[in-house]
Amino acid sequence: MTETWALAALWLGLALIATLISIWFRVATALSEIVVGTVAQLIIGVAVGVALLQTDASWIKFLSGTGAIVLTFLAGAELDPNVLRVKWKEATTVGLVGFFAPFFGCTAAAHYWLHWDLLASWLAGVALSTTSVAVVYAVMLEFGLNKTDYGKTVLAACFINDLATVLALGFIFSPFTVKTLIFFGVAIVVFAVLPWITPRFFKRFGNRPSELEAKFLLFCLFGMGALAAWADSEAVLPAYLIGMVLAGTVGKDHVLVRRLRTLTFGLLTPFYFIRAGSLVSVASLVAAPMVFVVLLLAKLATKMVGVYPVTKVYDSPNKEAMYTTLLMSTGLTFGTISALFGLSHHVIDQAQYSFLVAAVVGSAVVPTLIANAFFLPHHLLHKRDEPVEPSVTQEPAVASQPSEIR
Repeated sequence: MTETWALAALWLGLALIATLISIWFRVATALSEIVVGTVAQLIIGVAVGVALLQTDASWIKFLSGTGAIVLTFLAGAELDPNVLRVKWKEATTVGLVGFFAPFFGCTAAAHYWLHWDLLASWLAGVALSTTSVAVVYAVMLEFGLNKTDYGKTVLAACFINDLATVLALGFIFSPFTVKTLIFFGVAIVVFAVLPWITPRFFKRFGNRPSELEAKFLLFCLFGMGALAAWADSEAVLPAYLIGMVLAGTVGKDHVLVRRLRTLTFGLLTPFYFIRAGSLVSVASLVAAPMVFVVLLLAKLATKMVGVYPVTKVYDSPNKEAMYTTLLMSTGLTFGTISALFGLSHHVIDQAQYSFLVAAVVGSAVVPTLIANAFFLPHHLLHKRDEPVEPSVTQEPAVASQPSEIR
């Protein structure tokens, strides 16, 4: 166990360094952890000559995966049903355009500019069409925007985008099977039952030092995650849906959410974000940097061309429109998952995988840095400690608030 404890200390030491960097430079902790992971892997590899971080160790992959699942669940739990009922058109439109524009644009760029074969190009389109719920939620939480109607609507658009990505990956590369039908059938039942049973279960057995609520939620997340993996889907997808259906229960329990955040951001997400950064092959980027540049610019350009006009259609102010567009340009979880799927199924080779992962990680860093530096909606920050007003369900009241995403 000595090696395991030493490795855990190394990872959490990197997480501590990343947190200090985020404080000094006023950037989101998630982004600093990604960068620290990339730099650490490079420096350790050059200095020691081995992959000292051991990113493929089973326990590190488990903690990393758990971090992604719980973080995605928390993002879903932050969605306000009242906001969604009013803003579903905007969220759906932004989410679908945020998927289709880079999906077709990046596929064309990979095929005609980089001369990748057709299947590899389609996979590039899928991997670069994503919006990272994990990154967007972490940034929203950093500035308190997750408590605003604006932030909740952006998170809903992120979910629509990633749902379209998962469906595209399934339709193109992994056709639906009986397992898929079983997964959907069980998921429908679980999502229907959870909102009814959870508050009653918590009321009867909760509020104890044993943290029954956290155990129950992790049981549901792991159980549905296992079923999703068995059906050749991804564990983070049911996690987001569970968060959404429990938003009226868990999302309103601020003490429980705070405890889950402590577990997630204190222990789990550093493994997820640092590992994501460490997957970037700097050697491949140095050997052919223009491939990385083409893929990254293709994603950012197509997201900009697609999402920004849609936000303006709904009368979003220029600053918020740019902030929304840049956050919708981020990618990480489903992008790396799609790239790994392509590598595992021999759709792309190791070099193409490295370029895609680098572009995905780059899209998690570059747009967010620009957004927070130049387009952060400061007028919304004072609302971060304010509860959502019941009047959000009234259409005229929502339409009169220019600070919300349109």
